[in-house]
Amino acid sequence: MGHAGPRVRGAAQVRAYAGDMNPAASSDGSPEPFRRAVEGLRAAVLRPEMVLDETAAPQRLAPYSFALSADVFPLGGPADDDEPELASGRFVLLHDPAGHETWQGTFRVVTFIRAAMEPDLAHDPVLPSVGWSWLTEALDAAGIRYIASSGTVTRVLSESFGSMADREPTADLEIRASWTAVDSRLGPHLEAWSEVLCTVAGLPPVIPGVVPLLRAGSRRDL
Repeated sequence: MGHAGPRVRGAAQVRAYAGDMNPAASSDGSPEPFRRAVEGLRAAVLRPEMVLDETAAPQRLAPYSFALSADVFPLGGPADDDEPELASGRFVLLHDPAGHETWQGTFRVVTFIRAAMEPDLAHDPVLPSVGWSWLTEALDAAGIRYIASSGTVTRVLSESFGSMADREPTADLEIRASWTAVDSRLGPHLEAWSEVLCTVAGLPPVIPGVVPLLRAGSRRDL
């Protein structure tokens, strides 16, 4: 079953958003494969808990680049700047028509995910490998062809002292990952990555076999 489109902050819903190419991306002389890849990203259908923004892309990593920021909110909640997100992330597409030796291809996806979690879970020794498996399983379940994947899974633990000693310890999970797409069909890559973002946010999974993270302040009943 398909998902309703994500909310796009400051823009129309995803279908209108998908149809309106950014003039900067379509009139700057970028090659057809890159434009086709960007169109695929804009046409991706994601979960309705997500809010997307096109954001400034890195300019020095590749001749052509495109970036999206993503936030996950409770379903039905207002998409405004005053509502705390459940998780946030960034999805960047890099393209070098001449190919890149390290990438082993011409399209590279670079991603970042961050979400709060229960401090007790942060000490679980298998958490990093589980976090990485969420990504690889999502890509594989979507039938995505990719190579040269790499990344890190980091637990960020914070404790307060002195005048802030009364604050509870906090923990965050960060997943940094990149991989090379073997063709310009990038929409499925964004869709698979967005499922991981929602899983880390504590939302019920839609991918069989993926167990959601119990995040700090989760609204789900245990």
